[in-house]
Amino acid sequence: MSLQVVVDFSVVDETADWLVVDKPAPLIVHPANRKPEPTLLGGIERLLVFEIENGAKPAIVNRLDRDTSGLVLVAKHTLAARELGLIFERREVEKEYLAIVRGWPDVDEWTNAQPILREGELGPAAIWVRQVVHPAGRECLTRFKVEHRFEIGGRSHAMIRCFPQTGRMHQIRVHLANDGFPIVGDKLYSGDGSEYLEWMRGGWSPELQARLLLPRHALHASRLSLMWNGRMMDWRIGLPADLEAFVRGDVSGHDPQLIEWSRDDGTQ
Repeated sequence: MSLQVVVDFSVVDETADWLVVDKPAPLIVHPANRKPEPTLLGGIERLLVFEIENGAKPAIVNRLDRDTSGLVLVAKHTLAARELGLIFERREVEKEYLAIVRGWPDVDEWTNAQPILREGELGPAAIWVRQVVHPAGRECLTRFKVEHRFEIGGRSHAMIRCFPQTGRMHQIRVHLANDGFPIVGDKLYSGDGSEYLEWMRGGWSPELQARLLLPRHALHASRLSLMWNGRMMDWRIGLPADLEAFVRGDVSGHDPQLIEWSRDDGTQ
């Protein structure tokens, strides 16, 4: 498989301090598990080779899961990374995601404030990193708004706009599953995690296709907004082609080679 297919991100906006890119799925952001594979950071370092030779040090500011597509903010140098990191730490950033879920919510807007933590912190777990709702978990808050409801093959689905108010790992995926609307294609949270274990053992299969419908979870980081040097920056990006095709009713034609790149994904 051509590496270009995997690292084909696009630049949305750029200054001397940062750049915003549209990350495709299933491209991983940073190297993981010492596995030799393309990464977003590696692609950015190749893009900014001249700047790096002159002292630039690119750093990912907002990390996305491997199978989540959408907007990623990248600092070009250490000072920008520090300032942008503080902006995120102070929660002075507006973030929006689009998720395609199973089922039709009864209401158009709601909030989930259930705390979450890693399942492995509660005892032996087949997938230690998998997050669960639990009273002992960390504060977690997500607002949801239904964009529209639709059917595919007689199954009910909805497009949900998600507004995470905290930055916990997998929080949108966990909260939607907890509310009874798991994200299409989510191997970890569509059920008890058995789909993920099955996929890790044998890869993508017709059986998993029938149950999950998509080889990656249908979550897309569609908007980032923050104040930078006295100016409000507001970046927006539409759905990628694979999710647009799904909404139109096309649940076939996904390249199995792309699926294989996202295996061995224990932390993303």
